[in-house]
Amino acid sequence: MGLFTGKGRVHLAGHKDLTMHGEIAQCPVGDTIAIPLVDGTATDFEICVKEGDEVKIGTLLALRKSMYVPLYATVSGVVTGIEKRMHATKRQQNHVIIANNHLDEKVKVIDIKDPDHMTQQDIIEAIKQLGIVGMGGSGFPAYKKYEAVKDIDTIIINGVECEPYITSDYHEMMRQTQALCDGAEYFRKAAQAQRVIIAIKVGKPELYAKLEATAKNYEHITVTQVPDVYPMGWERLLIETLTKRTYDRLPSEAHVIVDNAASAISLSQGIRTGMPVISRLVTVSGNGIKYPTNIDVRVGTPVHEIIEAIGGYVADGEGYVLAGGPMMGRSIMNDRFVISEYMNAITVLKKQEEHTVACLKCGECTLHCPMHLQPVRIMQAEKANDSDLLGKLDVMRCVECGMCSYICPSKIEVTDFVAKGKRRYGLTLRRKKA
Repeated sequence: MGLFTGKGRVHLAGHKDLTMHGEIAQCPVGDTIAIPLVDGTATDFEICVKEGDEVKIGTLLALRKSMYVPLYATVSGVVTGIEKRMHATKRQQNHVIIANNHLDEKVKVIDIKDPDHMTQQDIIEAIKQLGIVGMGGSGFPAYKKYEAVKDIDTIIINGVECEPYITSDYHEMMRQTQALCDGAEYFRKAAQAQRVIIAIKVGKPELYAKLEATAKNYEHITVTQVPDVYPMGWERLLIETLTKRTYDRLPSEAHVIVDNAASAISLSQGIRTGMPVISRLVTVSGNGIKYPTNIDVRVGTPVHEIIEAIGGYVADGEGYVLAGGPMMGRSIMNDRFVISEYMNAITVLKKQEEHTVACLKCGECTLHCPMHLQPVRIMQAEKANDSDLLGKLDVMRCVECGMCSYICPSKIEVTDFVAKGKRRYGLTLRRKKA
C-alpha cells in the first residue's frame, strides 16, 4: 500500500453549508483587549511595555526570545498590566491587557516606499517585522522558511481548509483574491521560486473561477483543485498530491514551501499598509451555536464576547468549545480565552454520550494513519508509561490529525493518548539533553 493510496484519506461530513453562504458579521471591539504572550506553544517573550504605557495599533508589546516573533497592539489605549488568563493551549498564560480608548490610533511597523520593487531580502525582512505566522493554526514564524532559503522551486498556497465546519479561508479568498495572489507573488520572490500553486478543494466553482481570473495576471501563479478528503490540508499530503514528491522532515527537502492562504493575504496587506495583523476572520460554527457564522474579530477579543455578538449558544444542554475545528482543535474548559492571529475557528458542539468499549484490535487506526504509525500500540505504550517504546514507535511523527479517534469503532479517544505520548517522549528527550 502506497504512502497516500491507502485508507489514510477519508471524505468527512463537512457541515460547511452552515457558514458557506451567509454574510460576514462584525464583532464589536471591546473595552479590554488581551494579547497572549504565546506563539504556538512558545512562551519565552520579553515584554516591551509596562503598566500605564500608552499604545497605538502597531505598538510593539513583546518579542519572543528564542526566535524573533514580534507581538503588536491591536487597539490604541493604555496598558493596564500583565495577567494570566486561559489560553487556547489549555493553560493559563500571560497576556498583555490593554484598556481600549476606541480611537484606533495607528503606527506603522514597516514603511515600504516602493512595494512593487522589493529585493528578496527586503521581502524576507518585511515578513519578519510584520510578524507573519502560519495562520492555519500553527503560528510558526513564516520568515524562518525563507531566511536561509535554497533550491526552492515551488510555493504552495494552502487554501484547502479540510477541517469540518471551517469556511473562514474560503471567505477570505473570495473577498481578498487580489491580495491573495499579491502575497503569493511576494512569497515566490522571497524564495526565488519558479512557480506558485494555489490549492483549493473541488466543489467551490465560484472561488475557483475568481482565482483563475485573477491568477491570469500573474505569470508564475496557477490554481489547482484537490480532492475533498481529509487530511488533504496537511502539507505532506498536499505536496505529494501536487508535486509527486516526498520528504523526510521538512518540505524544503522536496524543494517546496507551503504557506496558508490567510498568511499570503496578510503579507500583501502588511507590505502595502505597513500594518501587522490586527484582526481575523473566524468561523464560529457547530451544533452548539444558535447562528453559525463567519465574523471579523479583533485579535485579543475573548471568545465569550464573540459568542454573545452572534446570538449565543443553543439553549438545550452543555457543549464543548473547541479552539479550531473538530478534528485538530482543542477543547477548552471555558470561553474566556482570546482570539490570536493564527486562530481561524471556534467550534461549539453539543455534549453527546459516547459509549466506549475495549479496543477491538481491528487495526483501522493503523490503516487510516496518514503517517503509517500504529496509534493503538502508541496508546498502550503511553498507558504503560513506556517512553522507550514510544520512541521505537516513532510517536513524534504524529501530526495529531484526529483520524484515529474519528475512525475508531470503539469510540476511544486514541488521538488524546497519542498526544500525551508525544509530550511524555518529548520530556524524556529534553531530560536526556539536560
